[in-house]
Amino acid sequence: MSKKGRRKKNKADDKKAATVDQNYSEEEEIRLNKFIAHAGFCSRRDADDYISAGKVEVNGEVTTELGTKVRRKDTVVVDGQNLSLEPFVYLLLNKGENVITTTDDEKDRTTVMDIIEDATGSRVYPVGRLDRNTTGLLVLTNDGDLAHRLMHPSYSIRKTYHVKTEKPLTEKQLGEYLKGVELEDGVAKANHVKQFVDMPEMFEISVFEGRNRLIRRMVEFHGTEVTKLKRVEYAGLTLKNVSMGRWRYLRQNEINALRKHVKLETLDFNKER
Repeated sequence: MSKKGRRKKNKADDKKAATVDQNYSEEEEIRLNKFIAHAGFCSRRDADDYISAGKVEVNGEVTTELGTKVRRKDTVVVDGQNLSLEPFVYLLLNKGENVITTTDDEKDRTTVMDIIEDATGSRVYPVGRLDRNTTGLLVLTNDGDLAHRLMHPSYSIRKTYHVKTEKPLTEKQLGEYLKGVELEDGVAKANHVKQFVDMPEMFEISVFEGRNRLIRRMVEFHGTEVTKLKRVEYAGLTLKNVSMGRWRYLRQNEINALRKHVKLETLDFNKER
């Protein structure tokens, strides 16, 4: 077998190991909000909002009743999008620059989906966002419950970045991040800060928040700007052995570690598929 063929086989084996079928029979009844979340569209709570707003159709009929139950074989449409219960898939991408963290882009710019979907054949969604010029670790999945809990501030997901600034920050300035700096939308506080000894214009910082442009704004607080920003860790996951622009499937232990962190049941990867 050629090297390319072995690489394809390894990817296929990795996908099988990191994919979990949603073992609902054709006749088993499922709450509608759970169906929507498990289709990767949104969280159960947000699904209730779509239902209440009359944006959900079941077999061609609008339903606004929150307790509605459906079956796998039913046709469910949310806000014009047809949903189905595909197997759960979990990916880790090392995003490059000039890639948009959306499922599509009206300006026809390259999105993370252009990188992932063509290669995997799976419709997954980014967990949170990275700016167009921010590189690094991004998780993608169609597990709606997991994705939305990972993005919820109450679960305190740790994110670590390598930051390069236009002007070096002093030890005192970096120390202020541990105490907290006042931004226009409240205090921003780092969990960990470390300057690179051989590169004074670079430092590492960890935060538990996910506010828009948070790291860039923390740097601007000290009168300079970010020139390079890379996320190197997310919820214990790292970029080890994943080069820029490449991706891999999450391992079974990584998936269940994420689910435990946000208080979801672990998945059984040994079920018959």
